[in-house]
Amino acid sequence: MKFVMPSIIVVAALMSASPAFAQIYDPHYPICMHVYGEKIGERMDCTFNSLDQCTATGSGLPATCLINPYYADARTRTPPRRHRKRHR
Repeated sequence: MKFVMPSIIVVAALMSASPAFAQIYDPHYPICMHVYGEKIGERMDCTFNSLDQCTATGSGLPATCLINPYYADARTRTPPRRHRKRHR
């Protein structure tokens, strides 16, 4: 009987929880556009190579262009280390 009330609370909490939406940042593009608004829907669009390209696309939209925090620039990545075989 002492487990009935906590079980009901846990079940009610699980049923009332809404699904979480994953935010996607494409690591291949350096610039993202965050689009706001109820009519178009709020979203993050990371498909831009420059701020100029992003601002031109977002012209007239409730949007903000920003630097992609997850951009993986090929020039800044360190190459994997190769192990040399040592002969004795």
